[in-house]
Amino acid sequence: MKKLKYTICFIKRGEEVLLLNREKPSWMGSWNGVGGKLKESETPEECIVREIHEETGMKFEDVDYKGMVTWDDGDKGIEGMYLFMKEIPAQYDYPVPIKTREGILDWKKISWIMDPENTGIASNIPKYFNTMLSEKIFRYHCVFENNILIRVIINNI
Repeated sequence: MKKLKYTICFIKRGEEVLLLNREKPSWMGSWNGVGGKLKESETPEECIVREIHEETGMKFEDVDYKGMVTWDDGDKGIEGMYLFMKEIPAQYDYPVPIKTREGILDWKKISWIMDPENTGIASNIPKYFNTMLSEKIFRYHCVFENNILIRVIINNI
């Protein structure tokens, strides 16, 4: 598989996750993790640590690799992102909401993220989020038709 272009991280604090309501494509207007595009010389881990700092101001030396999320991007072939999680103490003080150049940061309860009635979250996240919380590393391949998520195929890496 070719090197993926993007990274995403979910910062977990107790039963909450720091999410970004994006002001730009992709997933504009939806709550999603923080992350971004890899620079040519970066490893995925270096990229996500940089992106977390740029988007939240938080500085971490390490994050937990959780696998990858991929999708078929038509003529471009398979695209995707490296998936990370950072668990921080429940008492970690990070007041929100915060307006950034990327959008609005806010803590969201895991139950809110997973609610089947929730249309505000990026549609693929509830399909893999619970599995991502496990200690195993997975590849989550998202199948879309006409920009609507049809299914997520989960495989061990």
